Amino acid sequence: MNSKYDNKFNYIKQNKIRNQPKGWIHTNIGEILELNYGKGLPKRTRVDNGNIPVYGSNGIVGHHNIPLVNKKGLIIGRKGTAGSVHISKEPFYPIDTTYFIEESNNLSLIYTYYLLISLNLNSLDKSTAIPGLNRNDAYSVKIPLPPLAEQYRIVEKIEEEFTRLDAGVSALKRAKALIPKYRQSVLKAAMCGDLTKEWRALHPDVEINKEDDDNLIKLDNNNNYLFPKKWTLVKLNSISNAIGGYAFKSNEYSEKGHQIIKIGNVKMGRLDLSVNPTFISKVDYKIISQYLLNKDDILVTLTGTRKKRDYGNIVKIKDQKNLLLNQRVGKLVFTDPRQSHFYFLFFQTDYFRDQFFESETGNVGQGNVSMKSLKETIVPLPPLEEQHEIVSEIERRFSIIDEMERIVEESLLKAERLRQSVLKKAFEGRLVSQNPDDEPAGVLLERIRAEKELRAADGKKKK
Repeated sequence: MNSKYDNKFNYIKQNKIRNQPKGWIHTNIGEILELNYGKGLPKRTRVDNGNIPVYGSNGIVGHHNIPLVNKKGLIIGRKGTAGSVHISKEPFYPIDTTYFIEESNNLSLIYTYYLLISLNLNSLDKSTAIPGLNRNDAYSVKIPLPPLAEQYRIVEKIEEEFTRLDAGVSALKRAKALIPKYRQSVLKAAMCGDLTKEWRALHPDVEINKEDDDNLIKLDNNNNYLFPKKWTLVKLNSISNAIGGYAFKSNEYSEKGHQIIKIGNVKMGRLDLSVNPTFISKVDYKIISQYLLNKDDILVTLTGTRKKRDYGNIVKIKDQKNLLLNQRVGKLVFTDPRQSHFYFLFFQTDYFRDQFFESETGNVGQGNVSMKSLKETIVPLPPLEEQHEIVSEIERRFSIIDEMERIVEESLLKAERLRQSVLKKAFEGRLVSQNPDDEPAGVLLERIRAEKELRAADGKKKK
């Protein structure tokens, strides 16, 4: 359950008491909880194969063989991921970037966990460098305290509701994970000519051959792409001019002028001009004439992390102005600009990406694809009219997938709002009914105070 519901809710307004349920009282964190400091445990001194989880401010960071806390408890981020809340249902070791709370017989540990994550404790951070949480600030936060028996009923109901929500969220996430596969399936069907079979039958002057196995050719690659035989297969440089970017010098950068488009600006399918914007104002005319980006140019990133394969990103220039191409980004200018959008879509297929990465060079960390390899990529060349029909078929199907993605995203947000609503009701006393036979929270608070005083006295004796 570590961080499973570690979302940032903020329902308990400081210094504002809502309608108080019978048997409840409002107090503050310092009255019922003690935030103890964790203790340093460098990595070199940990026993990695131990069974004791070691907690930092962002959760489990390793293991050890000896606990600092020999019971269940909560861990709160003190430095770094300040205000984060984690729960350990076994002995644990909180390091010195955290506070910890020991389990108490007078409070439900899980109720306390849900309550604390609802408080958005990171909003108390006043630091200007490393985020930090001052425990005196936390102690002053107002909180509701229900009877102990009701705390357990609240936890049971929260987890019942969250289990139901989690099942729905899991289904939505599975659907979301399939969306890229749906897109790739559409692209493959389109780029193999499957989506335009009927169109070709109605346009014999463009495609006269009947589609059957004898009229398809197959390239030897993992995707088993089959193309109509009348489609020509060509090298990319036969239908486009491929240009590598220019190595602009950093000492020539300025605050305005032409923006230099670097690898980080080219995302898959979109251009992000907000990433590390870099400009140059004084540029030689010859450089501008060769490296200026124009409408319908297609960009390809040529360098990235080899293991992740986080490059080979494709974007098509729309109406952006005053952009210059940086090194390790390739530009493709098609002889017939009307083909640009077809190939923008084709370059997103596994067929193209497999070819692209086949020529990858570099060391273990960094991968590179040369402009020469890019130019020699084999691509299909359907008739221009069919290219346009393929684009229309893809975009029609993509619009349906986009709508499905929008519905999934909205449903995920709705699930998160429902989760928040459950906690809101819980801490306003509206999630479960009150039992008049429960011990009042005022009596519980006195017992908590007595327990804290006893611990403080024991601590002084040990010193």
